[in-house]
Amino acid sequence: MQSEGGPPAQVQAEDNVTEANDGNHDDGDSAFAPSEGDESSTASITSSILEYRTKNGRVYHREGKYFLPNDERELDRLDLQHHMFLLTFDNKLCLCPIPQDKQLHRVLDVGTGTGIWAMDFADDHPESKVTGVDLSPTQPSFVPPNVFFEVDDLEKPWTFNQKFNFIHCRMMTVSFSDWPGFFERAFEFLEPGGYIEVTDTSLPARADDDSLHTNSALQKWCEMFLEASRNIGRPANSAESYKSQMEAAGFQNVVERKFRWPLDPWPEDQKLKMLGRCTFANVYQDLTGISVELFTNGLELSTEEVEVLLVDVRKEMKDTKIHAYFPVHVFYAQKPS
Repeated sequence: MQSEGGPPAQVQAEDNVTEANDGNHDDGDSAFAPSEGDESSTASITSSILEYRTKNGRVYHREGKYFLPNDERELDRLDLQHHMFLLTFDNKLCLCPIPQDKQLHRVLDVGTGTGIWAMDFADDHPESKVTGVDLSPTQPSFVPPNVFFEVDDLEKPWTFNQKFNFIHCRMMTVSFSDWPGFFERAFEFLEPGGYIEVTDTSLPARADDDSLHTNSALQKWCEMFLEASRNIGRPANSAESYKSQMEAAGFQNVVERKFRWPLDPWPEDQKLKMLGRCTFANVYQDLTGISVELFTNGLELSTEEVEVLLVDVRKEMKDTKIHAYFPVHVFYAQKPS
């Protein structure tokens, strides 16, 4: 990925936006290498895929569908998030009860990001072909031999030429505008008896005592985040409807499991305290990157107005007297045999 200070290829006059080509992905990489006779067309596709927008010093997917950056700083944050899930799930990569005697020949990782889950799962299941799909090619070049990454938009009709035994989808709230449609497509592309597992956080933040006041900056940020996400048609509390939507799509035995990510190390429980430290690092250290694109588009705020709001949010996140946490929901279900 291009670093935040990398040289732009072309500067547009509007919105302080830069079109940038990712300098770390060589067009000669095997994943994008042209076959004989197709050099010009493949080179054109590769160039198009690697054109990103640079706005306010951060790099974004060129179509603007994804509100988070896709630069190195964001990829590091996603890898930390993967560690948080391993800690939350006691080092398990998924919670659905996949039979031990059932070989998972084909696995789909939706919104694979850095590809870290797909690679870990492929290592644990060498009999599986694991396909990770994302809008941007932000995955490494050297991967296990049974891992394959594709650049695609899974909000559009799926074009896979085979069905999967397991579909994994994690932290994709605010990424899809049509979750019922997603579950219908997932149902169609699962083999009978196959599993789907979907994991997401949900806003607003909660507290089981009166330490999180309704007029606090943190609660205001949550409410504004929700409003902005609704305004762009991708609500940040979409997880609250997944169970009914999965059932409507035809899935059976839908199970929901709930977890908590404290916003800082306020809990006495040592596992939750560690999760609090991780959540703090994951959110606090890039609160601007998480907020600015969504708030400027969904609420029509200026970058300066967003930064002013975040000053008090950061202060409250450092206050261990506020016992706030983000709910984490895991849903898994099976396609009837």
